[in-house]
Amino acid sequence: MDLSVSILNYRRYLKRRNYSAHTVKNYLNRLKLFLGWLPVPVEAATSAYVKQYLDHLLEKHLAPKTINEYLLVIRSFYRYLNEEEGRDVESPTTRKMSLRMAKPLPRNVRQSELDLFFSVITNKRDRAMFMLMLRCGLRVEEVANLELGDIDYHCSQIMVRSGKGGKDRTTYFSTEAGSALAAYLHIRPRTKNTRIFLAEKGTFRGKPLSVRGIQKRMEHYSRQSRTSITCHRLRHTMATQLLNGGADIVTIQELLGHSEIELTMRYSRLSNLKTQHDYYRVMERLETQNDDTLAAEVPPIRN
Repeated sequence: MDLSVSILNYRRYLKRRNYSAHTVKNYLNRLKLFLGWLPVPVEAATSAYVKQYLDHLLEKHLAPKTINEYLLVIRSFYRYLNEEEGRDVESPTTRKMSLRMAKPLPRNVRQSELDLFFSVITNKRDRAMFMLMLRCGLRVEEVANLELGDIDYHCSQIMVRSGKGGKDRTTYFSTEAGSALAAYLHIRPRTKNTRIFLAEKGTFRGKPLSVRGIQKRMEHYSRQSRTSITCHRLRHTMATQLLNGGADIVTIQELLGHSEIELTMRYSRLSNLKTQHDYYRVMERLETQNDDTLAAEVPPIRN
């Protein structure tokens, strides 16, 4: 196989598929590095060689994302050889070779940002929607699907029906969230539609507000307040604030509707304030106990 010709044709192939010049350059550079390392002809490469190459890249301390990009290039080149050059060459890569990407930690919103964000919201419907995310941990889809019958003001709780994974759960609302929701319900138009949050303008007036509609309102207020707040970040902030306030991790799991405790445990990795509080609380108790013990063991002084 004349590799130089195949590489040149592969370059043209990428351009035909409308890859940018920058992407084509990166693909070719990574392909050449792999081919330069490969100790056997291209058609003789096996998955064992690719795994060795991945180990080689790991030893160079490349990030998993970068290594997966190398895999993508190798897979793409072998696909080209099969589909474009008609070569009966089996790709030595498999989907299982891709490295697991580290999930970014959720980012909570600072109180100063929250104050700025809510200071620009005068619309009662919008304030209620975002308070339900911040104080009740509702997802944007759950806010959009919320119905009048899901609210129990007597018990200050919300029934979240068919949340993520199709599961129902019960969550609760604080005084602040309850007041915001009540303020909107007092002015909500009378309609047979049971969805709580309705469009207020345009051709869809009186119809249930869509997920995208809620997200657009969020984007509007984020721009207006010059913050980078999203619906998801409000939910994350609720979880972090609960943890910092001393709530049990299992309680937070139930409120957020996480199916796995590992998802909720990610908050403990970013909650330094919780760690600090727990440390000083326990140490203060221990040292107080030690002082009492020491005082009891001191013999009386005889004159």
